[in-house]
Amino acid sequence: MTVTDPKAFLTGLFHTAIAAADPGPLMRANLPPLTKGRTIVIGAGKASGAMAEAFAAAWAEAGRGALEGLVVTAHGNQRKAGPIEIIEAAHPVPDEGSETAARRLLDYVTGLSADDIVVALISGGGSSLLSLPAKPLSAEDKRAVNRALLEGGVPIAEMNCIRKHLSAIKGGRLAQAAFPAKLISLVLSDIPGDDPALVASGPTIPDATTRKDALDIVARYGLNLPEAARQWLNNPQSAAPDPADPAFADNEVRMIAAAQMSLQAAADAAKAAGITAHILSDAFEGEARIVGQLHAAMARQIAGRDQPFARPCLLLSGGETTVTLRHKGRGGRNSEFLLSLACHIEGFNISALAADTDGIDGSENNAGAFADGTSLARMRAAGVDPLMLLDRNDAYSAFEAANDLIVTGPTATNVNDFRAILIR
Repeated sequence: MTVTDPKAFLTGLFHTAIAAADPGPLMRANLPPLTKGRTIVIGAGKASGAMAEAFAAAWAEAGRGALEGLVVTAHGNQRKAGPIEIIEAAHPVPDEGSETAARRLLDYVTGLSADDIVVALISGGGSSLLSLPAKPLSAEDKRAVNRALLEGGVPIAEMNCIRKHLSAIKGGRLAQAAFPAKLISLVLSDIPGDDPALVASGPTIPDATTRKDALDIVARYGLNLPEAARQWLNNPQSAAPDPADPAFADNEVRMIAAAQMSLQAAADAAKAAGITAHILSDAFEGEARIVGQLHAAMARQIAGRDQPFARPCLLLSGGETTVTLRHKGRGGRNSEFLLSLACHIEGFNISALAADTDGIDGSENNAGAFADGTSLARMRAAGVDPLMLLDRNDAYSAFEAANDLIVTGPTATNVNDFRAILIR
Protein backbone atom coordinates (compact mmCIF):
# COMPACT_ATOMS: atom_id res chain seq x y z
CA MET A 1 0.00 0.00 0.00
CA THR A 2 1.10 3.59 -0.65
CA VAL A 3 0.30 6.12 2.09
CA THR A 4 -0.50 9.35 0.27
CA ASP A 5 -0.90 11.51 3.39
CA PRO A 6 1.50 10.35 6.15
CA LYS A 7 0.35 13.02 8.60
CA ALA A 8 -3.30 11.99 8.30
CA PHE A 9 -2.34 8.31 8.45
CA LEU A 10 -0.28 8.67 11.64
CA THR A 11 -2.82 10.97 13.26
CA GLY A 12 -5.49 8.35 12.57
CA LEU A 13 -3.37 5.71 14.29
CA PHE A 14 -2.97 8.01 17.30
CA HIS A 15 -6.74 8.31 17.60
CA THR A 16 -7.04 4.52 17.29
CA ALA A 17 -4.62 4.16 20.20
CA ILE A 18 -6.65 6.59 22.28
CA ALA A 19 -9.90 4.77 21.49
CA ALA A 20 -8.40 1.50 22.74
CA ALA A 21 -8.17 3.07 26.21
CA ASP A 22 -11.66 4.62 26.17
CA PRO A 23 -13.04 4.43 29.74
CA GLY A 24 -16.61 3.65 28.57
CA PRO A 25 -16.26 -0.05 27.63
CA LEU A 26 -13.64 -0.52 30.35
CA MET A 27 -16.04 0.57 33.09
CA ARG A 28 -18.87 -1.61 31.81
CA ALA A 29 -16.57 -4.62 31.98
CA ASN A 30 -15.39 -3.88 35.52
CA LEU A 31 -18.42 -3.11 37.68
CA PRO A 32 -17.93 -4.43 41.22
CA PRO A 33 -20.23 -6.95 42.91
CA LEU A 34 -23.25 -5.66 44.83
CA THR A 35 -22.80 -5.22 48.56
CA LYS A 36 -24.98 -4.95 51.66
CA GLY A 37 -23.45 -1.58 52.43
CA ARG A 38 -22.52 1.52 50.46
CA THR A 39 -20.83 1.60 47.05
CA ILE A 40 -18.43 4.52 46.98
CA VAL A 41 -16.39 5.71 43.99
CA ILE A 42 -13.19 7.68 44.59
CA GLY A 43 -10.42 8.53 42.18
CA ALA A 44 -7.59 10.74 41.04
CA GLY A 45 -5.92 11.36 37.69
CA LYS A 46 -6.20 13.17 34.40
CA ALA A 47 -8.55 10.46 33.10
CA SER A 48 -10.43 9.88 36.35
CA GLY A 49 -13.23 12.34 35.59
CA ALA A 50 -14.04 10.52 32.36
CA MET A 51 -13.69 7.19 34.17
CA ALA A 52 -16.22 8.39 36.78
CA GLU A 53 -18.63 9.56 34.09
CA ALA A 54 -18.40 6.19 32.35
CA PHE A 55 -18.71 4.28 35.63
CA ALA A 56 -21.84 6.18 36.68
CA ALA A 57 -23.43 5.56 33.26
CA ALA A 58 -22.59 1.84 33.33
CA TRP A 59 -23.90 1.55 36.89
CA ALA A 60 -27.20 3.19 35.93
CA GLU A 61 -27.55 1.06 32.79
CA ALA A 62 -27.12 -2.07 34.91
CA GLY A 63 -29.79 -0.89 37.38
CA ARG A 64 -27.45 -1.27 40.33
CA GLY A 65 -29.16 1.24 42.65
CA ALA A 66 -27.49 3.74 44.98
CA LEU A 67 -24.02 5.11 44.22
CA GLU A 68 -21.93 7.95 45.60
CA GLY A 69 -18.42 9.26 45.30
CA LEU A 70 -15.77 11.92 44.93
CA VAL A 71 -13.11 12.13 42.18
CA VAL A 72 -10.40 14.71 41.45
CA THR A 73 -9.18 15.43 37.93
CA ALA A 74 -7.03 18.10 36.26
CA HIS A 75 -8.37 21.53 35.35
CA GLY A 76 -10.05 21.35 31.95
CA ASN A 77 -11.13 17.70 32.34
CA GLN A 78 -14.44 18.36 34.10
CA ARG A 79 -17.23 15.83 33.48
CA LYS A 80 -20.74 15.14 34.81
CA ALA A 81 -20.94 11.83 36.62
CA GLY A 82 -24.37 11.81 38.25
CA PRO A 83 -24.02 11.05 41.97
CA ILE A 84 -20.21 11.12 41.79
CA GLU A 85 -18.86 14.59 42.52
CA ILE A 86 -15.93 15.63 40.32
CA ILE A 87 -13.56 18.34 41.52
CA GLU A 88 -10.47 19.83 39.89
CA ALA A 89 -6.88 20.55 40.87
CA ALA A 90 -3.63 21.48 39.15
CA HIS A 91 -1.22 19.42 37.07
CA PRO A 92 1.78 19.01 36.81
CA VAL A 93 2.54 21.22 39.85
CA PRO A 94 0.03 20.96 42.76
CA ASP A 95 -2.12 23.88 43.87
CA GLU A 96 -4.36 24.52 46.89
CA GLY A 97 -7.05 22.43 45.24
CA SER A 98 -4.70 19.42 45.30
CA GLU A 99 -4.47 19.54 49.09
CA THR A 100 -8.20 20.18 49.47
CA ALA A 101 -8.98 17.19 47.25
CA ALA A 102 -6.67 14.91 49.22
CA ARG A 103 -8.19 15.90 52.55
CA ARG A 104 -11.72 15.45 51.22
CA LEU A 105 -10.97 12.00 49.83
CA LEU A 106 -9.43 10.86 53.11
CA ASP A 107 -12.45 12.15 55.01
CA TYR A 108 -14.84 10.51 52.53
CA VAL A 109 -13.52 6.99 53.13
CA THR A 110 -12.90 7.27 56.87
CA GLY A 111 -15.26 5.31 59.12
CA LEU A 112 -16.52 2.78 56.56
CA SER A 113 -17.61 -0.76 57.44
CA ALA A 114 -16.71 -4.19 56.12
CA ASP A 115 -20.04 -4.22 54.25
CA ASP A 116 -19.00 -1.26 52.10
CA ILE A 117 -17.15 -1.34 48.75
CA VAL A 118 -14.84 1.42 47.58
CA VAL A 119 -13.99 1.60 43.87
CA ALA A 120 -10.87 3.66 43.18
CA LEU A 121 -10.47 5.08 39.66
CA ILE A 122 -6.75 5.74 39.29
CA SER A 123 -4.92 7.23 36.31
CA GLY A 124 -1.74 9.14 35.58
CA GLY A 125 -1.49 12.66 36.95
CA GLY A 126 -2.90 11.71 40.34
CA SER A 127 0.39 12.44 42.07
CA SER A 128 -0.06 16.16 41.50
CA LEU A 129 -3.83 16.16 41.97
CA LEU A 130 -3.61 14.53 45.41
CA SER A 131 -0.96 16.50 47.22
CA LEU A 132 -1.21 16.25 50.99
CA PRO A 133 2.19 16.83 52.58
CA ALA A 134 3.42 14.75 55.49
CA LYS A 135 3.00 16.77 58.69
CA PRO A 136 6.42 18.48 58.81
CA LEU A 137 6.09 19.78 55.22
CA SER A 138 4.19 22.78 53.93
CA ALA A 139 2.23 22.94 50.69
CA GLU A 140 4.98 25.14 49.25
CA ASP A 141 7.55 22.49 50.20
CA LYS A 142 5.59 19.91 48.18
CA ARG A 143 5.31 22.25 45.19
CA ALA A 144 9.06 22.86 45.35
CA VAL A 145 9.66 19.10 45.42
CA ASN A 146 7.49 18.64 42.32
CA ARG A 147 9.30 21.39 40.46
CA ALA A 148 12.68 19.85 41.34
CA LEU A 149 11.53 16.43 40.11
CA LEU A 150 10.08 17.78 36.86
CA GLU A 151 13.13 19.91 36.06
CA GLY A 152 15.67 17.30 37.12
CA GLY A 153 14.92 14.71 34.43
CA VAL A 154 13.89 12.11 37.03
CA PRO A 155 12.10 9.01 35.60
CA ILE A 156 8.49 8.68 36.68
CA ALA A 157 8.97 5.59 38.87
CA GLU A 158 11.70 7.33 40.86
CA MET A 159 9.67 10.53 41.08
CA ASN A 160 6.83 8.60 42.65
CA CYS A 161 9.11 6.84 45.12
CA ILE A 162 10.07 10.24 46.55
CA ARG A 163 6.49 11.53 46.46
CA LYS A 164 5.21 8.55 48.46
CA HIS A 165 7.59 9.16 51.31
CA LEU A 166 6.68 12.84 51.54
CA SER A 167 2.92 12.30 51.45
CA ALA A 168 0.05 11.69 53.87
CA ILE A 169 -2.13 10.01 51.19
CA LYS A 170 0.10 8.26 48.63
CA GLY A 171 1.75 4.83 48.81
CA GLY A 172 -1.41 3.05 50.01
CA ARG A 173 -2.35 5.52 52.76
CA LEU A 174 -5.75 6.22 51.18
CA ALA A 175 -6.50 2.47 51.23
CA GLN A 176 -5.52 2.31 54.89
CA ALA A 177 -8.07 5.04 55.62
CA ALA A 178 -10.81 3.05 53.82
CA PHE A 179 -10.20 -0.16 55.81
CA PRO A 180 -12.16 -2.35 56.67
CA ALA A 181 -14.19 -1.68 53.50
CA LYS A 182 -13.28 -3.79 50.48
CA LEU A 183 -11.36 -1.73 47.95
CA ILE A 184 -11.13 -2.36 44.22
CA SER A 185 -8.66 -0.23 42.23
CA LEU A 186 -9.31 0.20 38.51
CA VAL A 187 -6.08 1.49 37.01
CA LEU A 188 -5.22 3.15 33.69
CA SER A 189 -1.44 2.78 33.52
CA ASP A 190 0.83 5.58 32.31
CA ILE A 191 3.91 3.92 33.85
CA PRO A 192 6.59 2.05 31.88
CA GLY A 193 6.33 -1.53 33.07
CA ASP A 194 2.73 -1.04 34.27
CA ASP A 195 3.34 -1.44 38.00
CA PRO A 196 -0.03 -0.30 39.44
CA ALA A 197 1.65 0.80 42.67
CA LEU A 198 3.43 3.54 40.71
CA VAL A 199 0.44 5.02 38.87
CA ALA A 200 -0.46 8.30 40.60
CA SER A 201 2.04 7.26 43.30
CA GLY A 202 -0.31 4.47 44.35
CA PRO A 203 -2.75 6.13 46.80
CA THR A 204 -4.59 2.82 47.17
CA ILE A 205 -1.73 0.41 46.42
CA PRO A 206 1.46 0.04 48.47
CA ASP A 207 4.83 -0.99 47.12
CA ALA A 208 8.12 -2.11 48.54
CA THR A 209 10.22 1.04 48.05
CA THR A 210 11.88 2.46 51.14
CA ARG A 211 12.89 5.89 52.34
CA LYS A 212 16.50 4.83 51.69
CA ASP A 213 15.51 4.32 48.04
CA ALA A 214 14.10 7.84 48.06
CA LEU A 215 17.27 9.29 49.56
CA ASP A 216 19.40 7.45 47.01
CA ILE A 217 17.36 8.98 44.17
CA VAL A 218 17.78 12.47 45.63
CA ALA A 219 21.54 11.95 45.74
CA ARG A 220 21.78 10.35 42.29
CA TYR A 221 20.11 13.28 40.53
CA GLY A 222 21.51 15.98 42.78
CA LEU A 223 18.00 17.22 43.57
CA ASN A 224 17.69 20.52 45.41
CA LEU A 225 14.86 19.65 47.79
CA PRO A 226 13.57 21.92 50.56
CA GLU A 227 15.28 21.32 53.90
CA ALA A 228 12.02 20.11 55.48
CA ALA A 229 11.74 17.40 52.81
CA ARG A 230 15.32 16.26 53.35
CA GLN A 231 14.85 16.06 57.10
CA TRP A 232 11.61 14.10 56.75
CA LEU A 233 13.17 11.54 54.39
CA ASN A 234 15.84 10.98 57.03
CA ASN A 235 13.17 10.37 59.67
CA PRO A 236 12.03 6.71 60.11
CA GLN A 237 8.44 7.98 60.41
CA SER A 238 8.48 8.81 56.69
CA ALA A 239 8.44 5.09 55.77
CA ALA A 240 5.60 4.24 53.37
CA PRO A 241 3.00 1.60 54.40
CA ASP A 242 4.12 -2.02 54.44
CA PRO A 243 2.44 -4.10 51.68
CA ALA A 244 1.93 -6.82 54.34
CA ASP A 245 -0.37 -4.54 56.34
CA PRO A 246 -3.74 -6.33 56.89
CA ALA A 247 -5.50 -3.24 55.49
CA PHE A 248 -4.41 -4.37 52.00
CA ALA A 249 -5.13 -8.10 52.34
CA ASP A 250 -8.59 -8.19 50.76
CA ASN A 251 -8.07 -5.43 48.22
CA GLU A 252 -8.22 -6.03 44.48
CA VAL A 253 -6.28 -4.35 41.66
CA ARG A 254 -7.38 -4.45 38.03
CA MET A 255 -5.14 -3.02 35.31
CA ILE A 256 -7.82 -2.10 32.80
CA ALA A 257 -5.73 -0.27 30.18
CA ALA A 258 -2.05 0.25 29.43
CA ALA A 259 0.27 1.43 26.67
CA GLN A 260 0.73 -2.03 25.14
CA MET A 261 -3.01 -2.35 24.48
CA SER A 262 -3.08 0.97 22.63
CA LEU A 263 0.07 0.22 20.65
CA GLN A 264 -1.37 -3.13 19.59
CA ALA A 265 -4.58 -1.44 18.45
CA ALA A 266 -2.54 0.95 16.29
CA ALA A 267 -0.47 -1.95 14.92
CA ASP A 268 -3.64 -3.82 13.97
CA ALA A 269 -5.03 -0.73 12.23
CA ALA A 270 -1.80 -0.28 10.27
CA LYS A 271 -1.87 -3.94 9.22
CA ALA A 272 -5.45 -3.53 8.02
CA ALA A 273 -4.20 -0.64 5.88
CA GLY A 274 -1.47 -2.80 4.39
CA ILE A 275 1.49 -1.55 6.46
CA THR A 276 3.53 -3.94 8.59
CA ALA A 277 3.94 -2.58 12.11
CA HIS A 278 6.65 -3.40 14.66
CA ILE A 279 6.18 -2.56 18.34
CA LEU A 280 9.66 -1.77 19.63
CA SER A 281 8.68 -1.41 23.28
CA ASP A 282 5.91 -0.03 25.46
CA ALA A 283 8.39 1.08 28.14
CA PHE A 284 11.02 3.43 26.67
CA GLU A 285 12.56 5.75 29.25
CA GLY A 286 15.49 8.16 29.19
CA GLU A 287 16.27 11.68 28.01
CA ALA A 288 13.75 12.56 25.29
CA ARG A 289 16.27 13.97 22.81
CA ILE A 290 18.52 10.90 23.14
CA VAL A 291 15.60 8.49 22.69
CA GLY A 292 14.59 10.52 19.62
CA GLN A 293 18.09 10.26 18.18
CA LEU A 294 18.09 6.47 18.68
CA HIS A 295 14.69 6.08 17.00
CA ALA A 296 15.98 8.18 14.08
CA ALA A 297 19.04 5.94 13.71
CA MET A 298 16.87 2.84 13.43
CA ALA A 299 14.53 4.54 10.94
CA ARG A 300 17.49 5.59 8.77
CA GLN A 301 18.86 2.03 8.81
CA ILE A 302 15.53 0.76 7.53
CA ALA A 303 15.25 3.55 4.95
CA GLY A 304 18.75 2.97 3.62
CA ARG A 305 19.31 -0.77 4.03
CA ASP A 306 15.98 -2.47 4.77
CA GLN A 307 17.45 -3.59 8.11
CA PRO A 308 16.26 -4.85 10.54
CA PHE A 309 12.88 -4.52 8.81
CA ALA A 310 11.92 -4.16 5.16
CA ARG A 311 10.13 -1.07 3.82
CA PRO A 312 7.40 0.03 3.95
CA CYS A 313 6.90 -0.40 7.67
CA LEU A 314 5.79 1.33 10.82
CA LEU A 315 7.70 1.53 14.11
CA LEU A 316 5.61 1.97 17.26
CA SER A 317 6.77 2.66 20.80
CA GLY A 318 5.50 3.89 24.15
CA GLY A 319 6.79 4.64 27.62
CA GLU A 320 7.71 7.93 29.23
CA THR A 321 10.85 9.88 28.47
CA THR A 322 12.15 12.78 30.54
CA VAL A 323 13.42 16.27 29.78
CA THR A 324 16.21 17.87 31.76
CA LEU A 325 15.46 21.58 31.49
CA ARG A 326 18.37 23.69 30.31
CA HIS A 327 16.22 26.68 29.39
CA LYS A 328 12.62 27.73 29.99
CA GLY A 329 11.27 27.02 26.52
CA ARG A 330 7.83 25.71 25.54
CA GLY A 331 7.07 22.07 24.89
CA GLY A 332 6.87 18.65 26.47
CA ARG A 333 8.78 15.40 26.24
CA ASN A 334 7.03 14.21 23.05
CA SER A 335 7.71 17.43 21.17
CA GLU A 336 11.33 17.38 22.31
CA PHE A 337 11.68 13.70 21.28
CA LEU A 338 10.27 14.52 17.86
CA LEU A 339 12.37 17.62 17.24
CA SER A 340 15.49 15.61 18.07
CA LEU A 341 14.34 12.88 15.67
CA ALA A 342 13.60 15.46 12.95
CA CYS A 343 17.15 16.77 13.25
CA HIS A 344 18.42 13.29 12.29
CA ILE A 345 16.05 12.33 9.43
CA GLU A 346 16.42 15.39 7.19
CA GLY A 347 16.15 14.38 3.54
CA PHE A 348 14.86 10.86 4.30
CA ASN A 349 11.44 9.50 3.30
CA ILE A 350 10.49 9.11 6.95
CA SER A 351 7.46 10.53 8.77
CA ALA A 352 6.79 10.46 12.49
CA LEU A 353 4.29 11.44 15.13
CA ALA A 354 4.85 11.62 18.89
CA ALA A 355 2.09 12.58 21.32
CA ASP A 356 0.79 12.04 24.82
CA THR A 357 -2.38 9.96 24.93
CA ASP A 358 -3.91 12.31 27.51
CA GLY A 359 -3.89 15.08 24.89
CA ILE A 360 -1.48 17.41 26.68
CA ASP A 361 2.29 17.30 26.12
CA GLY A 362 3.92 19.10 29.01
CA SER A 363 2.18 22.35 29.91
CA GLU A 364 1.18 23.54 26.42
CA ASN A 365 -2.05 22.96 24.49
CA ASN A 366 -0.77 20.30 22.10
CA ALA A 367 -0.77 16.54 22.45
CA GLY A 368 2.43 16.34 20.43
CA ALA A 369 3.56 16.96 16.88
CA PHE A 370 4.30 15.56 13.41
CA ALA A 371 7.64 15.58 11.59
CA ASP A 372 9.17 14.29 8.37
CA GLY A 373 12.32 14.66 6.28
CA THR A 374 11.31 18.18 5.23
CA SER A 375 10.52 19.53 8.71
CA LEU A 376 13.81 21.32 9.31
CA ALA A 377 13.67 23.06 5.92
CA ARG A 378 10.12 24.23 6.63
CA MET A 379 11.10 25.51 10.07
CA ARG A 380 14.01 27.48 8.63
CA ALA A 381 11.75 28.88 5.91
CA ALA A 382 9.42 30.05 8.66
CA GLY A 383 12.29 31.95 10.26
CA VAL A 384 13.25 29.69 13.18
CA ASP A 385 16.40 27.71 13.93
CA PRO A 386 15.37 24.14 14.94
CA LEU A 387 18.75 23.28 16.48
CA MET A 388 18.70 26.41 18.63
CA LEU A 389 15.13 25.71 19.71
CA LEU A 390 16.03 22.13 20.64
CA ASP A 391 18.89 23.47 22.75
CA ARG A 392 16.43 25.85 24.46
CA ASN A 393 13.84 23.10 25.22
CA ASP A 394 11.48 25.01 22.90
CA ALA A 395 10.22 22.29 20.55
CA TYR A 396 6.71 23.75 20.67
CA SER A 397 7.86 26.89 18.86
CA ALA A 398 9.62 24.82 16.19
CA PHE A 399 6.55 22.76 15.34
CA GLU A 400 4.26 25.76 15.66
CA ALA A 401 6.34 27.49 12.97
CA ALA A 402 6.06 24.42 10.72
CA ASN A 403 2.29 24.15 11.36
CA ASP A 404 2.79 20.59 12.62
CA LEU A 405 1.47 20.66 16.17
CA ILE A 406 -1.07 17.93 16.98
CA VAL A 407 -3.87 19.47 19.08
CA THR A 408 -6.65 17.24 20.40
CA GLY A 409 -7.57 18.75 23.75
CA PRO A 410 -7.95 16.41 26.75
CA THR A 411 -8.72 12.90 25.49
CA ALA A 412 -10.38 11.41 28.61
CA THR A 413 -7.71 8.74 28.92
CA ASN A 414 -4.02 8.43 29.76
CA VAL A 415 -1.80 5.48 28.83
CA ASN A 416 1.39 7.42 28.34
CA ASP A 417 3.27 8.35 25.18
CA PHE A 418 2.51 7.21 21.64
CA ARG A 419 5.21 7.28 18.98
CA ALA A 420 4.77 6.15 15.37
CA ILE A 421 7.43 6.30 12.63
CA LEU A 422 6.53 5.48 9.02
CA ILE A 423 9.34 4.51 6.65
CA ARG A 424 8.21 4.38 3.03
